[in-house]
Amino acid sequence: MKLKNIKIVMVETTHPGNIGAAARAMKNMELSQLVLVNPKCPMGDIAYSRGSGANNILDDRITVNTLPQAVSDCQLVVGTSARLRSLAWPELTPNSLAQKVKGLNDAEKVAIVFGREHAGLTNEELKHCHYTVTIPTNPEFSSLNVASAIQVVSYEIYNQFTDVETLKVSENLEPVADSAELEGYFAHLEQVLISTGFLNAENPRQMMKRLRRLYQRAEPSKNEVNILRGILSSVEKYRK
Repeated sequence: MKLKNIKIVMVETTHPGNIGAAARAMKNMELSQLVLVNPKCPMGDIAYSRGSGANNILDDRITVNTLPQAVSDCQLVVGTSARLRSLAWPELTPNSLAQKVKGLNDAEKVAIVFGREHAGLTNEELKHCHYTVTIPTNPEFSSLNVASAIQVVSYEIYNQFTDVETLKVSENLEPVADSAELEGYFAHLEQVLISTGFLNAENPRQMMKRLRRLYQRAEPSKNEVNILRGILSSVEKYRK
C-alpha cells in the first residue's frame, strides 16, 4: 500500500479553517489527496492561513457533489463515527485501521471519510463504508474537532508505514472490487430480491443495510463481484 493512494474525504464542511487545518495535518503525515464533498464554505485566505504551508494539498483538492463520487474508485472505504447506530457497522480503532491499510497491495485505494462538524455522517452515507472508525475519547466530552480527528487517524497510518517491523502483506492477490462496482452489485441484488418477492419494496426494513454490511465486511474481489452478478443474471434469466 502507498500513502499517495489514501484519500481524506470531508463531507459538507462548514468552516474553511477546518479544511486548512486538515490539509496541514495531512501534510505532516505525507498524505496528499483531499476530497471535499459538497462543501458549505468558500476556501479563501482562512483555509490557506490555517494550512500553514500545505498549499499544494489545498490547490490540488478535488470537489465533488456526492460521497459515492468521492469513493467510487476505492477498494476500502472507512467512515468516522462517534455515536452508536441502530444497526452496528463493523468497527475499527485508529490503530487497527492503520494495520489494515498497511496490509493492502500497492494498487488498492483507500478513502477515510469525515462528516460534518455538527453532526458527523448520516446513516445513508455510512452505508457506502466498509467499516467505521471511532477515536477513543473521554466519554463525558467526546466531541473532537474534525481536523484533530484527521490528525489522529493520519498519524496512526503514518506510524505503521514508518515502523521498522514490516507487517504481513495481504495474501489476496486478486484486485478488490471498488465502491462503484459494489454499488452496481447492490442495486442489481435489490432489484432481483424484489422481483422474486424475497424483499418487500414497500417495507424493506433494514434488509439491504444488513446485506451491505455482510458483503462489505467480506471485501470481495472484482472477480467475485462478477460471479455474484452472474448468479443474479441467471436468476433473472430463469424467471423469464
